[in-house]
Amino acid sequence: MKVLITGGAGFLGQRLARELLKRGDIAGPDGERRRITELVLLDVVKGADLGDARVTSLVGDIGERSVLEHAIDTNTAAIFHLAAIVSGQAEADFDLGMRINLDASRLLLEVCRARGHRPRVVFTSSVAVYGGDLPAVVQDDTALNPQSSYGTQKAIAELLLSDYTRRGFVDGRVLRLPTISVRPGKPNAAASSFASGIVREPLNGEPAVCPVPGETKLWLLSPRGAIEALIAGYELDGAALGNRRVVNLPGISVSVNDMVEALREVAGEEAVARIRWETDERVVKIVGSWPGSWNTERAERLGLKGDTRFADVIRSYIEDEKR
Repeated sequence: MKVLITGGAGFLGQRLARELLKRGDIAGPDGERRRITELVLLDVVKGADLGDARVTSLVGDIGERSVLEHAIDTNTAAIFHLAAIVSGQAEADFDLGMRINLDASRLLLEVCRARGHRPRVVFTSSVAVYGGDLPAVVQDDTALNPQSSYGTQKAIAELLLSDYTRRGFVDGRVLRLPTISVRPGKPNAAASSFASGIVREPLNGEPAVCPVPGETKLWLLSPRGAIEALIAGYELDGAALGNRRVVNLPGISVSVNDMVEALREVAGEEAVARIRWETDERVVKIVGSWPGSWNTERAERLGLKGDTRFADVIRSYIEDEKR
């Protein structure tokens, strides 16, 4: 069985690839477990060498149809579409965000339709599809009202995947990811980058800047939880999803102050002292429009799980980084 990961050189793409290789098999579009014989990682840059003969790395622009046609053939039974321009960058560069987050997503679906083999496609969406005057807990039927170009692009792509599924071109499922924390590496252009930075940098003995007020609520999921959810979401029986192909993933609702207290619990006062508070209105406007909590009863009924305590998320990050 051939599996494709777009954004395969990225943080989640590399983790997902390693986990799939470790497991060795995955449910096919028919629900039967199949051995993974080829794993294609597509990105604009080459990812790390995973040291496995099953891996093929492709470097190319997913905004080009020829690149997607090269990556997807009738043997490509599973597609994890992770590639995206992150929130802050999509807001700063409208054309780039539209080209990758929306146009390329439709191109991918069009190539699948042209191949005619109805692959199973996972599309990662975001809390950013919500916004405006939100209830304290977002429900499954809460209207989408994105307050950023990124959120708008994700919302449109969600609808496209649902319709391509309805028409029988793909077997799609949309997984709305909470903000992922704690991410390793360097800060990126996402408006939510601070949600990792205010933990990661202090743990590394470096200063960190928090650009939002401490009472700001975030809906978070650990990297471990995200990978588990991506695979479990992929393997969901289409009949269980019915015509509602969008799932709000479980996570943990915490304020930034809660996150700082969790850091204090795990790493002490010295780590917390490395955080500097400097309000950035651009970030406040974007992040403040996102829901801080949502109802995940449906996801839980489907067997999907999230984290329970942010302090444990920090501990798992420390364990993973040491390993």
